[in-house]
Amino acid sequence: MGKKCFVVKAGLIDYKKALKLQESVFQYKKEGKLQEDVVILLQHPPTITIGRKGSLKEILVGIKELKQKGVFFYEIGRGGKVTYHGPGQLVGYPILDLRSYGRDLHLYLRGLEEVIIKTLDEFGIKAHRKEGLTGVWIKNKKVASIGIQVKSWISMHGFALNVNCDLTYFNLIQPCGMESEVMTSITKILNKNIDIKEVEEKLIPNLAKVFSLTPKEISLSLLQSKVGYQLIYS
Repeated sequence: MGKKCFVVKAGLIDYKKALKLQESVFQYKKEGKLQEDVVILLQHPPTITIGRKGSLKEILVGIKELKQKGVFFYEIGRGGKVTYHGPGQLVGYPILDLRSYGRDLHLYLRGLEEVIIKTLDEFGIKAHRKEGLTGVWIKNKKVASIGIQVKSWISMHGFALNVNCDLTYFNLIQPCGMESEVMTSITKILNKNIDIKEVEEKLIPNLAKVFSLTPKEISLSLLQSKVGYQLIYS
């Protein structure tokens, strides 16, 4: 039996509000007020984020134009470069105490990749890693991006798996420093629409297996009550 992990299927949440929720969970874990690991699965409205290794040059339009297109923009503390989040993309934020997983960041990254590779395999998709690069690939197309932040051996941020998202938004950026055409999705590969809930259901057991977790699904409201942060919807 693995370590208990709360899993929250949070739905569509504004990026900044979700980040504050992550930070609240992180703080409670750091202070020892929350023993369980937490994985938040969600989607974001159209949002571009830039990580520590990113450059504004990788955003191919001005910030004003992004606003006109209804795309939010945030500079954040995760690793990696520029990426896009939006509806139809399954985003996972594992907030794990990595002292239980060998205190090895590379091992953790490979573990996240393995979760996605195993999940895609259940859809009949053979995915793989690319040497020297973080993320998950299908032939020469990238289907999932990974960017993490670790403090006090507690992880934040995580992965973004393209399920049925609008890939044209990637034309606004150089995703992870590459050409926008490199990005693909499960729906595009299979040439049929795949429901994001189906992907969630397959991903959770793979996450549990790879990281030796005992998942327990809880509501977003229960998680919020445990960490003292309430999302306020406008």
